[in-house]
Amino acid sequence: MERESIEVGGRTRTYTVVGPMDGKPSRALVLVFHGSRQNGAKHRKFTGGVFDAPADDGGAVVVYLDGHRGHWNDARRHSSFAARKENIDDVAFTRSVIGRLTDSHHIDPRRVFAVGYSNGGQMVMRLAHETPELVAGAVVIAATMPVPEDFPPADAPPAPMPVMLIHGTKDPIIRYEGGEMSWWVRTLFRVGGRSLSVPRTAAYFAARNGITGEPVSVSLPKRAGSDGRTWVERTDHRQPERPPVVLYTVHGGGHTIPGPAKGPAVIGRTSQDVNTADLIAAFFGIRTPA
Repeated sequence: MERESIEVGGRTRTYTVVGPMDGKPSRALVLVFHGSRQNGAKHRKFTGGVFDAPADDGGAVVVYLDGHRGHWNDARRHSSFAARKENIDDVAFTRSVIGRLTDSHHIDPRRVFAVGYSNGGQMVMRLAHETPELVAGAVVIAATMPVPEDFPPADAPPAPMPVMLIHGTKDPIIRYEGGEMSWWVRTLFRVGGRSLSVPRTAAYFAARNGITGEPVSVSLPKRAGSDGRTWVERTDHRQPERPPVVLYTVHGGGHTIPGPAKGPAVIGRTSQDVNTADLIAAFFGIRTPA
């Protein structure tokens, strides 16, 4: 694991790379974007290092990027944190990191996947709209699509790509039902605007991918030893020759990332019936889950 820096737009930006330089050629690259008031190291600790898994078995290189003063300029019109107010070019930062790691770690540029949590999920949605040539797939955790008038990149031409969404129905910060966030969330995180519900977010990306059929939902089995207070439902938007959109709804889950590391109780329950890293690896064909 190496912490590195790069100059972008006259600023020194930092990131942490997990995976050796001399690994398998043409590996995938997994970009991890943290949530508000975090950085890459804090997010890695928050998740118990679960996203390291593809690097551990050599299937990919994983990079934890650091936002500007704890945030990403995700392009939501009504945010007022520093990254947004200063119009930090996080798209250029992402592009620069991909370019450097493509050369130094023998990455296949056609196999770059972006994973974002909360504010980081919003950043991933910006990348999917503005620079779809950079990423081959997107994972959005605990974030929903802003309504078009609050998200200028929503007018970008459709660029189909596989998308995975993960969200808890009891998320106290980003409501599963969408709409306007609570006053305390707007104040604490300096955000604003309205968003679609989680199912409508999935339907939005399915429409961008040209999927016209109805989604299919199934309940996933409980994992041995889980506390039984949450359960997971998978909803698939699929159509032949179209990139899929898959939504994992964590019933009873909070503003958390399903897996072995439980989030603080104040942000709700963490499901351990699925492991987010395994879901991502299987969805993008990075490795075969154990």
